[in-house]
Amino acid sequence: MTDTFDTMFAGSPVMAILRGYTPERSVELANLAWSLGISSVEVPIQNDAALDALRAVVRAAEPGGHAVGAGTVVSLAHVEQAKQAGATFTVAPGLDPAVIEAAQAAGLAPLPGVASGTDIQLAKALGLTWVKAFPASVLGADWFSAMRGPFPEMRLVATGGINAANAGEYLAAGADVVAVGSALEDEAQLPLLSALRASAPAR
Repeated sequence: MTDTFDTMFAGSPVMAILRGYTPERSVELANLAWSLGISSVEVPIQNDAALDALRAVVRAAEPGGHAVGAGTVVSLAHVEQAKQAGATFTVAPGLDPAVIEAAQAAGLAPLPGVASGTDIQLAKALGLTWVKAFPASVLGADWFSAMRGPFPEMRLVATGGINAANAGEYLAAGADVVAVGSALEDEAQLPLLSALRASAPAR
């Protein structure tokens, strides 16, 4: 499961989040992300319309072999929906061992949310290497620097309040990946998002 995220993020330290869009718009934005070199896309699945969007993006991703994940996976039912829709990984706002285990049993790589050292330690005990730090804008960039000390082997995806203007700050502070949403709809941010691929520090 760790290999899934290692491979996904090897080419770009950016993940796109497509929340609340129609299936057609989700595919448009996914194609835009892929054209910028952002290979990883998450579609949160809060409702049936969102599941339709996830299925559409999964189909669009197949020719290029891009990874598509289901976001806001907070229940066992969500895990099953994600699997049926063809997702390759799940993302959650928090850390629920039962949901993590269900995702792993379904062959989906889990990316749970963390916001403290306790959360990260539990994720590590569950055998995970990659976690989602949420909400990143509330935690602040310094939080990532602080977590690097006790958990150097853990990989952190900064999510929540991230855009092209502040993404570099989080990457420099210790985030391995930044997740962006509405930034894809702002033409002024697109060149900056593309440039993040080259500016991310090696770890």
